[in-house]
Amino acid sequence: MGLTPTRRLFAARAVISLGQGAMGVDFALYARTLGWSPGLLGAVVGAGILLGGLLTAGAGPLSDRFGRRPFLIGYLVLVTLAAAGAAVSGRLAMVAAAAIIAGFGRGAVGVPGLFGAVQQAWLADTLEATSPGTAISRGFARNTAIGFFATAIGTFAGGLPPVWSHLLPGALSYRPLFAFAALTTLISLLLLASVPEPPRARPAPAAPRGTDTVQASENRLLWQLAGINALNGVGIGLSAPLLSWWLAERFGVGPGQIGPAVGFVLLASGLVALGAGRLGARYGLVRVVVAMRALGLGLQVAMPFAPDFGLAIAAYAVRTVLNRGTVGQRQALVMGAVRGHRRGLAASVSGVSVQVPRALGPWLAGLMFGAGWLAGPFLLAALFQGVYLVLYRRVFAGAERRGP
Repeated sequence: MGLTPTRRLFAARAVISLGQGAMGVDFALYARTLGWSPGLLGAVVGAGILLGGLLTAGAGPLSDRFGRRPFLIGYLVLVTLAAAGAAVSGRLAMVAAAAIIAGFGRGAVGVPGLFGAVQQAWLADTLEATSPGTAISRGFARNTAIGFFATAIGTFAGGLPPVWSHLLPGALSYRPLFAFAALTTLISLLLLASVPEPPRARPAPAAPRGTDTVQASENRLLWQLAGINALNGVGIGLSAPLLSWWLAERFGVGPGQIGPAVGFVLLASGLVALGAGRLGARYGLVRVVVAMRALGLGLQVAMPFAPDFGLAIAAYAVRTVLNRGTVGQRQALVMGAVRGHRRGLAASVSGVSVQVPRALGPWLAGLMFGAGWLAGPFLLAALFQGVYLVLYRRVFAGAERRGP
């Protein structure tokens, strides 16, 4: 294919993010068109996030032992079938099952289920094997930026239903996007099938109990990571997955307005992610993460009180760019804090500790929206993420000084 293993992993991330980007914008709007209540929508989206967390919990550590490819390929087969099923049927059971399996409606995340954790571990292995001396943080910054750019293109596609609504009226106008998600997932699957796996680092011989100080330090950091990530996960779940529903309910806009707006936000996020990689190398990853996310907290509070769609999207845009621009740096910090043979475990802990608590967010947000509390989820999210930020600085400042 002419691509290096690293570039194939980047390409697989990009292609699957196209379909997920479209679904991140349009699934909530599709469910609203089908007449779903916000409570039902939140419960389905939350169930999908929870399933993704459980799959990640198992696949991450097992991929350290059995390889990354089998888990990603097997899961993407299921996602392809689920998306194809939703493309041909609008029945509640079919659409809900597809959303739960494929992670539709989670917001503009870019990857479904266990994909993120296992692909991150595979990428770290490949970077270490093919680019000795190259900082993992640079590769993760590129991986994150590529995901944002591709997801952005997908969100632009999410603005297309009005174009063909004269041929496919009402809820039918969203069906082609499910077919698009199935196709992009299949292409990503084929790309991953062509990537050779480098030999994984073997664990060191077991030390007598109580004497492996390196592993004890890694375990302590992972437990701390899980605790603070739970706070961040609840905050994300409250504010991100039902954003399209909130914008449609509050301002009366549809996919033609929401899709392009979110797309431009993600393009900017990708550019900032690349810049954050350079800033992290110069000033320290933790300092950059804390500074950027702290700036976004005020906008998190201001957004639900915006008087019109333009100001709401502007607040969302700047807040999202600041928050998501740090994703690659946070991933690199976790991958660099453990030894090679534990990267699948670390990625799994990082992913699960966000995803499982995050599953509560859409359900709580759906209940609040159903009760007419349109600002409540965003304010509660800001509280959770503010506490997360304080604890993140305390935990990872020391980890960055120590190194892996």
